[in-house]
Amino acid sequence: MIDREGPLARTDRLWGLLLSAPYIFGLVVFALGPIVFSWSMCFFAWDNITPPRFVGLDNWTRLFGDALFRKACWNTLYFVLGSVPLGVALSLLLAVLVNRQVKGIGVFRMLYFTPVVTSTVAVALVWTWFYDSNYGVLNYLLDQGARLLGLDPPKPMAWLNNPTTAMPAIIAMSVWKGLGYNMVIFLAALQGVPKHLYEAAELDGASSVGRFLHVTLPSISPVTFFVVIVSLASGFQVFDQVYIMAREGRPADSTLTIVYYLYRHAFQYLEMGYASTIGTALFAIILAVTLVQLYGQKRWVHY
Repeated sequence: MIDREGPLARTDRLWGLLLSAPYIFGLVVFALGPIVFSWSMCFFAWDNITPPRFVGLDNWTRLFGDALFRKACWNTLYFVLGSVPLGVALSLLLAVLVNRQVKGIGVFRMLYFTPVVTSTVAVALVWTWFYDSNYGVLNYLLDQGARLLGLDPPKPMAWLNNPTTAMPAIIAMSVWKGLGYNMVIFLAALQGVPKHLYEAAELDGASSVGRFLHVTLPSISPVTFFVVIVSLASGFQVFDQVYIMAREGRPADSTLTIVYYLYRHAFQYLEMGYASTIGTALFAIILAVTLVQLYGQKRWVHY
């Protein structure tokens, strides 16, 4: 066989392999390796001290019969359904508001993005104080608002210690912190919409709302699809804010999520095999939701 590849091409390929080798090594060792190891541990019982013991499908049988895991799934779904639609809608609204060529608009863009680069732990601690029943800002604002309206001040509420309000409180904090990230993505998409489409719609008599519905939304639908996919995957993996604001899934496991349940079994109970099973089940859930989204995009995403 004739070698049609010249010396220069072979040199380029060699350099390409050498330069990409560290990334490939890191991907295999620190990403693919742990994933495969976690999947294999689903069939073992391991306390991280003694050697792993093969148990077959016992972990999966236990998972399907675990009422607390089902509760964690429902709580996680509650968080996703509460945070993703609200977060996507508000971030799009913010992007539309800051997509204006006015003096000082960069300051507002920076302010809206600041929570994204702020530590989740720090934000969660501040919001925990915000919700406090004794000296929290939220109860103070409600009290002062009621007095201004001539109403009886409401009784101070322990927002994070009430099973009804704990998860909505965490959802509100999560939406606020993530608004800036999606806003920047939507802002880039809005600035990429061709101007002549708006001009044509305006000549046809379309109102500002009509231009938004029939020009803007279809034009940015691929970006919206990306934001929804990423937000869903992130929502199902919620952990940091739950860990800081509602330790142990309090109150009454109303804020217990799948990842926190995984953490509990892995690092508190040292049940690495069962924790791996929970992680694999979460992977399957996210994969299924993503595949449904990929299938459904044909109806509303316009490339």
